[in-house]
Amino acid sequence: MDWLNAVKWDENGLVPVIAQEQGSGDVLMFAWMNREALHKTAETGQAVYFSRSRRRLWFKGEESGHVQKVHEIRLDCDNDVVLLKVTQLGHEPGIACHTGRHSCFFSVYRNGQWEVTEPVLKDPESIYK
Repeated sequence: MDWLNAVKWDENGLVPVIAQEQGSGDVLMFAWMNREALHKTAETGQAVYFSRSRRRLWFKGEESGHVQKVHEIRLDCDNDVVLLKVTQLGHEPGIACHTGRHSCFFSVYRNGQWEVTEPVLKDPESIYK
């Protein structure tokens, strides 16, 4: 697993990760990975993150069913950020955000305030029970 040694892990053994939809180029979400999560992602072809609040691996979609199929794993020029090119599965159109939206980046700064620009595709109450 020499390829994992190329990653510059932070003081907590984590690296920031951006999930980008392969087809549209939309940035879906931001999360963290530890070595085990990145290894499992490469091994399984599905996104596995590290939940800092739960202090454990988080298999994307384990509760919601909104799994991310990973097509490509990229490392930035400083080796300290990972980019996943994914297809968001489990709902059409894909839901990546726990709010039931396509992307976690649904607020846009306009005229001195944050404006919500994406609709809720599925009520989060029906996703997480």
